[in-house]
Amino acid sequence: MRYISTAKQAIADLRGGGRGKALLAVAFGWFLSISVRMIYPALLPHLRDAYGLTLTTAGLLLTVLWVAYACGQLPGGILADWVGERLLLIASSLSAATMLVLVVVANSSLVLFGATALFGLGTALYGVSRFTILNEIYPDQLGTATGVTLAAGDLGNAIMPPAAGFIAVTVAWQYSFGAAVPLFVFAAIGLWATLPRPESATTSLSESLALDGVVSTLLRPNVLRGTVLLMLWSVIMQVFIGFYPTYLIDEKGLSATVATVLFGFFFALGILMKPIAGRAYDRIGVQFPLLVIMGVTSIALGALPFVEGVWLFVPLTVLVSSVLGFETIVISDLTRRLPDGTRGTNLGALRTVYIGLGALSPVLFGAVADRGYFDQAFLGVAGLAGVVVLIVLVSVEY
Repeated sequence: MRYISTAKQAIADLRGGGRGKALLAVAFGWFLSISVRMIYPALLPHLRDAYGLTLTTAGLLLTVLWVAYACGQLPGGILADWVGERLLLIASSLSAATMLVLVVVANSSLVLFGATALFGLGTALYGVSRFTILNEIYPDQLGTATGVTLAAGDLGNAIMPPAAGFIAVTVAWQYSFGAAVPLFVFAAIGLWATLPRPESATTSLSESLALDGVVSTLLRPNVLRGTVLLMLWSVIMQVFIGFYPTYLIDEKGLSATVATVLFGFFFALGILMKPIAGRAYDRIGVQFPLLVIMGVTSIALGALPFVEGVWLFVPLTVLVSSVLGFETIVISDLTRRLPDGTRGTNLGALRTVYIGLGALSPVLFGAVADRGYFDQAFLGVAGLAGVVVLIVLVSVEY
């Protein structure tokens, strides 16, 4: 009963002051922004067949998507400080809808790669602004609000990839992307109708572009530590979400349908994991939740090459899903530490670093897998998760 009462109180806090609709709009926009990017791994076998991609070039496609997303973080942060989050979130949704049309009509691998890069840039505008606007709307419940928003993304990741896989098998892969276009337009309308307009003047463009304070901010010990943790987390996440369905199909002999359902199940678990992680951060701090999350992740990834049988992959997927709560805690802590006025610019620079470096991992992982070392590559990622545990243990305070 105590947990039910706590959950009810958390919901009441989020809805208080008429803020619930704004949170819902931001969450739905993120639902689409992340889940459509997650369609790519689910459709990777179809894209490989359609364009003759190897595992290496398929990994490069994912790297292009995430590098473009990373490159858009700093401009997105600068624009958020200059024009405000409301306008930028709307622009991101409309841009994503437009770029998806290019993905759908791509008639060559070159066009596919270019359209994918543009889509990554469009969704990048959403990345920073969702955090900074939540910090304005929920100054006292940032961790919980962030967890709810990120959980909405996992709801999308649980629904969209399996749905996209089903559409690709029954109709064509292009329809999997095309179905998201009107949803992005609807998201833009919801953001326009519910988000508060800026009450005060935003930072001038010259101040937003003055990056001299960014480096000094990012070199602060607590900010630098958080950036390193997020970079390592990004590598682990990019590899797992990029190749888990393909690994299950190629190495474990599962059908494409079962693999995409397990992939969706992984993200469905984040619907619970992220709000719980956010609440844990608000209540007990940083270190202990991060140790539990990444410790379990390391064990689960290390067991992956040794597991056989579809039913054993269900509990294993449950254990790996703990990694989904990691970003909620670290990014909430970092957002609060960044200075007002240039918070968007600093967060954009930070996200460019850790997402950009993490985005290099799929092409490297794919190259290793192409040489017959799929299992060993996952064992290496498990070891990397163990390194994160050690860093948290020795350098993060409660």
